[in-house]
Amino acid sequence: MSRWDTLLSVQEHDTHIDQAEHRRVALPARGELDATMRRLTAIDKEAAEIEVRRHDLGRDQQRLEDEISKLTEKAAQHDKALYSGSGSNPRELQAMQDEIAALKRRITQLEDQELELMEQIEPLDADLARLSAEREAGDASAVALRVSIAEDEVSIDGELDQLRAERAAEASDIDPELITEYETLRGYGGGVGIARLVGGSCGGCHLGLSAVEVDRLKKLPPDEPAHCEECGRLLAR
Repeated sequence: MSRWDTLLSVQEHDTHIDQAEHRRVALPARGELDATMRRLTAIDKEAAEIEVRRHDLGRDQQRLEDEISKLTEKAAQHDKALYSGSGSNPRELQAMQDEIAALKRRITQLEDQELELMEQIEPLDADLARLSAEREAGDASAVALRVSIAEDEVSIDGELDQLRAERAAEASDIDPELITEYETLRGYGGGVGIARLVGGSCGGCHLGLSAVEVDRLKKLPPDEPAHCEECGRLLAR
């Protein structure tokens, strides 16, 4: 096997390594996880906004309940005093009856207001319950996706370890200066530093070389480096 064949094998391993690294970064589950996390963020934001409205309405409801409770207690005390027989002044009794009636009217008004608040609160509670269920499902999905990503990473990392070990073993037999040139060309050539000369075309850029250049390359000594006149990559011929 010529050093160009060995370098081509290194190139093949480097290509497989690049592909495996890309697969690791671009795992479909990563995109799904990103979308899931964005959805969870949106759920949290929506839930927080609803919670603020729910809190304000709940505070108003509690205020009404407290006032209703006080007025109900006051009306009950007047009722007790009215029917206890302790008072005999007709004018005072009438005034007490009027106040009891006024208290009951006010209580009815407050209860109507509380009912309106409860009607506003009900759909908010339903929305919060829905969002909570979506949050729970999203959390479960995120956990499953993270597990899937971790498993795929372990698999790909094992593949990469093997490829890198094989690549290192092959590269160790190649002249360090040639490896350095190859790696420099790989950096400029989109990951490809050496390609075969196939007919009159470069296997790296797939462009045809002039007949004169092809003839010149064929006449070079086997160990002398050759480069594509179009892309500059090393050519194995």
